[in-house]
Amino acid sequence: MVKTPTEAEKATAGLTAFFSITDEWGLSNDQQRVLLGDPGRTTFFDWKKTRHGKLSRDTIDRLSYLLGIYKALHILFTEKTAQEWLTNPNADPLFGGLSPLDYLLNGRLAALYEVRRYLDHARG
Repeated sequence: MVKTPTEAEKATAGLTAFFSITDEWGLSNDQQRVLLGDPGRTTFFDWKKTRHGKLSRDTIDRLSYLLGIYKALHILFTEKTAQEWLTNPNADPLFGGLSPLDYLLNGRLAALYEVRRYLDHARG
């Protein structure tokens, strides 16, 4: 019988993946906090240190979208090209000349959803 992961196990897996991805992307603590929905500094640094914590539905959704974005980038591009796509200005109307990363860093949950949807569409 397959054991269903607990909420705590899901949180640990999500936070571990998040910090690995954002470290790979070279994001600062402040940028990481924005992508997580701006949790309090104490909460953020506790999550970063322990990879444990009670996550809100908003934070879980954010983690899900970011993991999907990361996966789609690595399906569509090489690692170097994925990083370039993420950080270079993009003329697509969705981004309005911003880099996809800058668009994500506006802090809106909808931005994460929109970039995830954009990449999923590109994947076909």
